[in-house]
Amino acid sequence: MSLLFWTKLVLISEWVIRLVMLLVIVIRKQKPPAALAWLAIIFFEPWIGLVLYLLLGEIRLGRRRLALRRRRRGEFASSEYPELGPGAVPSEAGSPSEAMLLKLSQQLEQLPVVRGNAIEFFIDPDRAIEQLVADIDQAQDHVHLLFYIYGDDWVGRQVGEALIRARQRGVICRLLADAIGSRKFFRRLARWLQTEGIEVYPALPATLWRLPFARLDIRNHRKLAIIDGRIAYTGSQNIIEPTYGHRRGGPWHDIMARLTGPVVWQLQTVFLEDWFHETGQLLESTGLFPCLEPTGEVMIQVVPTGPDLPTEQFQDLVARTLFMAEKQIVITCPYFVPDDAMLVALRIAAQGGVRVLLVVPRWTDHPLVDAAGMFYLEYLHRFGAEVYFYQPGLLHSKTLTIDDRLAMFGSANYDIRSFELNFELNLLLHSPAAVGELYRLQQYYWQQSRPATADDWPKPISLRGLKVHFAKLLSPLL
Repeated sequence: MSLLFWTKLVLISEWVIRLVMLLVIVIRKQKPPAALAWLAIIFFEPWIGLVLYLLLGEIRLGRRRLALRRRRRGEFASSEYPELGPGAVPSEAGSPSEAMLLKLSQQLEQLPVVRGNAIEFFIDPDRAIEQLVADIDQAQDHVHLLFYIYGDDWVGRQVGEALIRARQRGVICRLLADAIGSRKFFRRLARWLQTEGIEVYPALPATLWRLPFARLDIRNHRKLAIIDGRIAYTGSQNIIEPTYGHRRGGPWHDIMARLTGPVVWQLQTVFLEDWFHETGQLLESTGLFPCLEPTGEVMIQVVPTGPDLPTEQFQDLVARTLFMAEKQIVITCPYFVPDDAMLVALRIAAQGGVRVLLVVPRWTDHPLVDAAGMFYLEYLHRFGAEVYFYQPGLLHSKTLTIDDRLAMFGSANYDIRSFELNFELNLLLHSPAAVGELYRLQQYYWQQSRPATADDWPKPISLRGLKVHFAKLLSPLL
């Protein structure tokens, strides 16, 4: 066959892909920015775009996993688990704006605000691991761990040895780790823990045969530890040494929180649901939900998110939270690629006289996300937002404070991936004292940062400027 024949065949196939995918994307994609981004890729490079769309274009959890998640609600509802929410605060409490916020957040997983909790923050990763190990060494009934990254290093082994000591005392130990984020862990360390009696499972297993049925980049990004149903840890820190290989961004700097009080019941339920989704086991034991007395004055709401839930609800929650600001908004995060609602809320706040501070690392482990983030940071800077670049390393803490009355922290970044794809876990704090403590930690990061200058923003006609604007077009997909 002649070269002309193959050339015509390639051209025809490319136009077939363009026209077919135009119909597929227009029909299936509800959000115009994401649809336009995919169409741009496919019209520019049809075959490459088709492969990328088949891999990453649809939010697919897999038929079995979706069936489990549908089953979960029925089985959990008929189980012997206690009614959640000791110390629950009615959604009508507070001002009208606060009542609306409570209703929005409860719609995500029907988890109410609970009072009577105590919270302790850790920004020293070694100190957080030491306290976690100390609590595991005091465990009497069970230890539950759920982490995106569990490293096969001295930190992972230190926690693993504590689990083994607990198991030798008769404590039941269960560990879920993301199959991709913890892939090195499953090669060796996980097998050692299993031989010692620890129940270890991968979350969202990723294998090539699953490609036609599920997206491999949908991950369980949560960080959670439960000890005896009485103590919980959550935040942004993984079980891994903080300088574990991302030379571009430097050592990771995180926030972890130790919690006691009625909120532990809700965090326990998050673990139990994820365990059920991965194993099919509906755990039932009297030790899972012990009687919990108030341990403090902090009001907390658990906000789990994921692709099996309506993503708009979490986006609405973040936007509504930002619109409540009267004096100041402070955000720290590693990856800043906001959706339209968040961008508008921050711009209006800055233009309306609210002080908006964004504290981010100058470089992270994702250059394309860095480039897209620079566009949004410069955009908000033009409208009055203050941008600071954290100097000591990769600032991985994901925190938000609104004035002195509301705060949010957890595993979710302020980007499209966290809003729509990953399973995340966040906490809303409604108590001024706890909000103030988190704000002081934000100030600590802020003081180690430098303000953005004109030299940080890329020139429009430059290679860096072109990279930023190209990445901006892809931001709905990041």
